[in-house]
Amino acid sequence: MQTEDLKESSKQTTAEETPQQEAQTNTADAANGVDETAGKKSEGAAEEKTPEQDEKDVKIEELQNRILRLQADFDNFRRRNTSEREQLATFVTADVVGKFLKVLDNFERAEDAARKSDDAAGIYSGIEMIRRQFEQTFKDLGVEEIKAQGEKFDPEMHEAVMRGQNPDMDDDTVEMVLEKGYKLRDKVIRHSKVKVISNE
Repeated sequence: MQTEDLKESSKQTTAEETPQQEAQTNTADAANGVDETAGKKSEGAAEEKTPEQDEKDVKIEELQNRILRLQADFDNFRRRNTSEREQLATFVTADVVGKFLKVLDNFERAEDAARKSDDAAGIYSGIEMIRRQFEQTFKDLGVEEIKAQGEKFDPEMHEAVMRGQNPDMDDDTVEMVLEKGYKLRDKVIRHSKVKVISNE
């Protein structure tokens, strides 16, 4: 008797729970259906591009291609510019060396003549000729000596390595040139090393 009552109670409980479970299942299925539908709509929206979007994509691609072309042009220009600078430097160096080769030739001739002769005057004359040739070569290249002796001291052109007093000369006057300076047009190649007057 008790067993039959338990069975009946179990059936009633199952019967009561079933509608609730079904309702929960239906709700979950409906939610999943909404999610799937929304996902499909989102995918469809992503796949369907407007004419404006297509035009933007085309412009973006054109700009990217233009940037790549400009980058390639710049790289080519840089390589070409580097090559031209190297060629120019080689050309200038070769030109300068070519001018001084004549001076070197005369040095070798003077050296050979000095070994074979005891004529001091002749040797001195040969050395003087080479010095003049050097000066002329410098002049042809645009190199000139920096004036310093008796000039007002100019830190742009002169380097003071000594100071001394001389009542017959004004302060900051170059009294003596210890080493000549040279410049190429407006560019100083080497400053003149000088002694400067400082009477104070």
